[in-house]
Amino acid sequence: QVQLVESGGGPVQAGGSLRLSCAASGRTFSNYPMGWFRQAPGKEREFVARISSGGGIIHYADSVKGRFSISRDNAKNTAYLQMNGLKLEDTAVYYCAARTRTRDSGSDRSDAYDYWGQGTQVTVSS
Repeated sequence: QVQLVESGGGPVQAGGSLRLSCAASGRTFSNYPMGWFRQAPGKEREFVARISSGGGIIHYADSVKGRFSISRDNAKNTAYLQMNGLKLEDTAVYYCAARTRTRDSGSDRSDAYDYWGQGTQVTVSS
């Protein structure tokens, strides 16, 4: 079992920044890749970024490339999503997810993840 708790969301003006955190507990954090996804009202959950267990392999959705940065601190059992240059269309509930079934570099597919956090709301206004 893995428990994931996101934090760091909130209201922000367009062009601003936020850093989301995802605190993990349960299984050895350094053994599995992590992903960030988001879901806007009326839309399907979409991939944002992922990071391999050791942090050496990272992949971003085209919509956030160059603006968002994913990282992890395995000593603190925490993954992060630094979001800069926020746009109105970044408004969504953001979820972190753990892929514990394998030690690969993660996946862009939400059904490839085994555990999910409760989500944190990010609201970007003009």
